[in-house]
Amino acid sequence: MTPSAAAGQPQLKKLIKEEARRLGFVLAGVTTPDPPAHLNVLDDWLERGRHARMNYMSDPRSVERRKDPRLLLPGCKSILVVAAPYSAAPRVDGPEAPEAGAKGRIAAYAWGADYHRVLPRRLKSIVSFIEHQLGRAVTARCFTDSAPVLERELAQRAGIGWIGKNSCLINPKLGSYFLLAEIFLDVELEPDPAAPTDHCGSCTRCIQACPTECILPERTLDAGRCISYLTIELREEIPQQLRAATGNWVFGCDICQMACPWNRFAPAHGDPEFGDRDPLSGVDLGDELYLTRQAFERQYQRTPLNRAKPNGYRRNVAVAMGNTAGPEAFPALEAAAADEDWLVAEHASWAILQIRNRAGEYE
Repeated sequence: MTPSAAAGQPQLKKLIKEEARRLGFVLAGVTTPDPPAHLNVLDDWLERGRHARMNYMSDPRSVERRKDPRLLLPGCKSILVVAAPYSAAPRVDGPEAPEAGAKGRIAAYAWGADYHRVLPRRLKSIVSFIEHQLGRAVTARCFTDSAPVLERELAQRAGIGWIGKNSCLINPKLGSYFLLAEIFLDVELEPDPAAPTDHCGSCTRCIQACPTECILPERTLDAGRCISYLTIELREEIPQQLRAATGNWVFGCDICQMACPWNRFAPAHGDPEFGDRDPLSGVDLGDELYLTRQAFERQYQRTPLNRAKPNGYRRNVAVAMGNTAGPEAFPALEAAAADEDWLVAEHASWAILQIRNRAGEYE
């Protein structure tokens, strides 16, 4: 098949989607590299500082690329958007109240291998497949949460789903428990029809369920209040006024997805590379607080948890213990309060005070 014969042909797009499914992507769609339609929302979000301390979001060069995808690949003609599923957390009607002695909770996507390591291999395989079909080299760039791309907007335009009120992309048949990735191509493919802009209707369950009230209008978040941001992206102290609301989450958060009615359609088991463990099984907080840097890296280096870094993760564990544990946690917390890392020590000291207050020592 010659390039001129293949470009833009439905058969080529059909074959590409079949190959994507073979590689574990349950959804695939094609869109153009035209500028996003909701740039005013991005500008307003940045102007209001809703990106918190994620300064890479407001970097002028990055903003420019989000507004014009062609800057990431000059000569780009099509963008293939794909989605890989991960195991869904059980649905609830609201945030579960943490109980004494509860285990630390980890976001459902983070129980297995880091998707930054897994998905690029598959994306490159798709590019090789396209080259084989066309009989020529293809200019392409592959991304998975790794470049200044408004990927949910692209996914909506590619027909994969709509952006929900909690800012997650929602598919009517699969819910929202999947990871997005994109391939920018110099190959002209017919774009898919865009997904409907809203199937959330009047539902506000995700907004009501969020314990930190971080969900904003315009389907955006106040990142500085989001538990995922606080436990992953934030490198400093978790604001004291938000610590209790993080409950026993030690990495990420699924509460808004757990409350979403559309996730009644989400498969219980996703891609095995991202883990097939019950997302609510949790980790032992006492054991995690004792992790040395070497032990942390040995256990989590190839997983998403590595992004929190050892001191950030132990900071999160200390807060979770302060929110859920009883006096039995004092030995571990007192040792952490003397830790040479000030971040761990400060949050462990805070946790001790919370437990003592609950035990009535200061009443």
